[in-house]
Amino acid sequence: MTSETSRPGGGDSARSHTKQRRLKQRRLLPDLTPWRRSRDFRLLWSSGLITRIGSICALVAMPLQAKQLTGSAVAVGAIGGVELVPILIFGLYGGSLADVVDRRKLALLTEIGLGIVSALLLLNALLPRPALWPLYAAAIGASALQGLQQPASQALLPRLVPHDQLTAAMSLISVQWTVSAVVGPAIGGLLVVTLRPSTGYAVDTATFAGSVLLLFRLRPVPPTSHGERPSWPHVRAGFRYAASRPDLIGTYATDMAAMFFALPTAVFPFLADDLHAPWALGLLYTAPSVGNLLATLTSGWTARTHRHGRLVLIGFAVWGAGVAAAGLTDRLWLALIALAVAGAGNFVADLFRVTIWNASVPDELRGRLAGIELLTSTIGPSLGDVRAGLVTAGFGARTALSTGGWPAWCRWPR
Repeated sequence: MTSETSRPGGGDSARSHTKQRRLKQRRLLPDLTPWRRSRDFRLLWSSGLITRIGSICALVAMPLQAKQLTGSAVAVGAIGGVELVPILIFGLYGGSLADVVDRRKLALLTEIGLGIVSALLLLNALLPRPALWPLYAAAIGASALQGLQQPASQALLPRLVPHDQLTAAMSLISVQWTVSAVVGPAIGGLLVVTLRPSTGYAVDTATFAGSVLLLFRLRPVPPTSHGERPSWPHVRAGFRYAASRPDLIGTYATDMAAMFFALPTAVFPFLADDLHAPWALGLLYTAPSVGNLLATLTSGWTARTHRHGRLVLIGFAVWGAGVAAAGLTDRLWLALIALAVAGAGNFVADLFRVTIWNASVPDELRGRLAGIELLTSTIGPSLGDVRAGLVTAGFGARTALSTGGWPAWCRWPR
């Protein structure tokens, strides 16, 4: 029998088919153009990766330490609740500040402050009898500093990459978030469960030092407008612009609702106990990020779609359905799969939500709009932690997940 490659043109046909298959596979992978072409984007990306891994280790340690000190789900959920007021104040002020000062300098100084907060948490955890109140004080301080920092950090990105590479850059930022969210809980869960919470704070403090060195190497990013000063009228101008954009208001409202009803992180220490698997605390924190990572690694299609608003709704609906399903099962492996599905949905929603924002907001307003975005993206999780803690205290962790995920799932677009 004559082989395919021995017939005239057979080899060319096989090579063409292989080339087309490889091209399709590459189109699914994230676009690396921003990473290859922008040194400053690589520095910002690497700084974010390092600091997020450490911060997630601390975020795993804090609720576990609060649970060890009090045994109260309400006390654990309140850690998220105390973050709300500082974000309300400093998030808006930080957004205004980011439009009138060097964004790189603001990000650098607040990163140093966050490292100091982490070091103080470490000192408290090393005491013979650690106190509870420093956890709340640290949550308040870190929240204030993040309120000042995040608008500047978020508004940096469009100054570092060309406009036509913003979606690709956001996809790579999502890779950063996802890798850190997989590695961070895995490391943090292992360290704080097998050793003690102080190890999570020690890792966090060390990573802040590395992040500061990388941010220091960024080129200055001065404001595009001069002569303005942070003020309430300056902030109010950002609110007026946001109110004129129904698409932005829709993304804010959807994100707040999804996080209020379906944020599961405060529940995880108690869910691990309900599933008779306290050793799996790190896995529960990691599972949504695994789904996020799988979605990120096949995100090449995102640069070729333009139905951003609809995909935000679909993504958050999948998030809610996954969280609800995790609360409806008494099997650990099914809960982990459901949380991974939720994480994939969250990736899609967040990617297109931020793409809408980055692609359409004028640079002179980016800091203030980032402050408003930070406000809305924090109110939902902060109140969501309180809601989850109260429901867990009264009805159990699985009820907190299943009843919270259902309203978020109901936002599926029709």
